[in-house]
Amino acid sequence: VKKNFLDLGTQPITNAFLTEDKFDDEYFYNLSLGMDEDTKLVSLMETVKPELMFNDVYAHRASMSETMRNSFKEVAESLVKQFMPMKVLEVGSNDGVFIRNFSKEAIVAIEPCENLADITSAMGYKTYCDFWDISTAHMIVSNHGEMDLIYSANTISHIENIVEVFKAVDFSLSDEGVFVFEDPSLYSVLNNTSYDQFYDEHVHLFSVIGLINLLNDCGLEIFKVDSLTTHGGSNRVYVKKKNNKSLSIDDSVDQNVQKESVYGMNDIFVYEQFANRVKESKVQLVELLNRFKNDGKKIISYGATYKSATIFNYCRIGVDLIDYIVDTTVNKQGKFSPGMHIPIISPEEGFDGSVDYAFLGAWNFTKEIMKKERSYIDRGGKFVTHVPSVRLI
Repeated sequence: VKKNFLDLGTQPITNAFLTEDKFDDEYFYNLSLGMDEDTKLVSLMETVKPELMFNDVYAHRASMSETMRNSFKEVAESLVKQFMPMKVLEVGSNDGVFIRNFSKEAIVAIEPCENLADITSAMGYKTYCDFWDISTAHMIVSNHGEMDLIYSANTISHIENIVEVFKAVDFSLSDEGVFVFEDPSLYSVLNNTSYDQFYDEHVHLFSVIGLINLLNDCGLEIFKVDSLTTHGGSNRVYVKKKNNKSLSIDDSVDQNVQKESVYGMNDIFVYEQFANRVKESKVQLVELLNRFKNDGKKIISYGATYKSATIFNYCRIGVDLIDYIVDTTVNKQGKFSPGMHIPIISPEEGFDGSVDYAFLGAWNFTKEIMKKERSYIDRGGKFVTHVPSVRLI
């Protein structure tokens, strides 16, 4: 039984950056969240068809961020050192930010977005343009054999049928193989009131408690959890087959279970409290932006992110408050943000001396942005964030 605890209103597809002629055909759905009282899994109450989100015009390119490139290089090197896999599979390879660290013979990629699969294919990596499910798993094993390492970053939480996902992993893993995946941490979301982690692609937000319950039914178990700062707080979860006794269970698993239990993540009341903090955050953010606007200040948004689409649509923040969004991603420039239709331009064109306040659409890259935009800060420019509370930086 899924119990609803938060309604973020009518929302668009967050990666659908639009041209003006597409405004009238834009797709909307209701974004609300519930907790399954049996498994403790937190998911969207209503999901969007995967084909509407993951297609040949998918906008996000992980390799565009230096932070991401370095992070994936480190994780690739670390996994090879720890597990020495002969055969590797990545589920959700995006533009090759992880697989580029492997030889073309050692790794196979799965990527349902055609424009991204084309990039990795052109790089010479065997890429299947498919969604991850049991039939894809059968095809992979039949063509390449069982895998020693299956890796996935910010993809598993995007797939609605989570039990099938884990069964497909169990089928594809060699007996001593390891499945490593990372996704935003539900604990961090609750702790930071970062409700913008909820959007169409994030079908689930995982707690370690919820994952243990789900994996258990698929013959799998967690043997280690790394807490990461990526995406404002993520967990890298290491999974093995239950009958694989060559790997012992690390203390980090129980530490995470304890941390989540003490926080109260088994209890719907904690999620209802979170929902109240979200409502309060909305009121404070809109009040702050209105105050600046009434004082004749110029406000923009820094980063046309999926996260900011959730905020702007939930808070009904449009061009009346934010003049435009600056973003370095070329294929977003000249388009409009999903739902609220705020124009997106390049930082060269729009991040100039006329800007008084910039909303941090990409708050999870605050450190990188602060370093890059030193001159904006030095001349008195301020960033606005809502994490962990509405404030100026």
